[in-house]
Amino acid sequence: MSKAVVDSMGQQMDKAIQSLKAELAKLRTGRASTALVDTVHVDYYGSNVPLNQVANVTTPDARTIQIAPWEAGTLGAIEKAILAANIGLTPQNDGKVIRVNLPPMTEERRKELVKLVKKMGEESKVAIRNNRRDGNEEVKKLEKAKTISEDEAKKWTDQVQKKTDEKTAEVDKVVAAKEKEIMTV
Repeated sequence: MSKAVVDSMGQQMDKAIQSLKAELAKLRTGRASTALVDTVHVDYYGSNVPLNQVANVTTPDARTIQIAPWEAGTLGAIEKAILAANIGLTPQNDGKVIRVNLPPMTEERRKELVKLVKKMGEESKVAIRNNRRDGNEEVKKLEKAKTISEDEAKKWTDQVQKKTDEKTAEVDKVVAAKEKEIMTV
């Protein structure tokens, strides 16, 4: 029974880490990434669809995102959508594809991004600690209901803490990797 509590808590912690990774992927670093335009939605025949469903999005080099629409008529709509998304990118339309050049970031902007990454990492750690609290409460409920003994409750509480420490260390690794990526010129 307590193993199920710890496993469930571990899954919730993994979700917090996956969410952090997804958010960090959207952050602009010195390199081009297709994740920068994942949030862009294009007006396509009256419906609002994600950019990757109307065009092929690639990164031919470290400073360029290339968007090749499947229909040439959607070039204008894609260009408008990128500008309207307000993600700080300026598209260049050459009639066949749209290119988005990423200018190099200033040192000041890099430091701001590192602060933001650390803040996001701390928010993930808070989510993980909330999961730890919930796990410990479940173990206490089982002990109170006499489903598990006091010794077992102590063992499972230790397991909960061990899992929390593992996941917190994983968040630290993810944040450190993103920091390194941002600060690399």
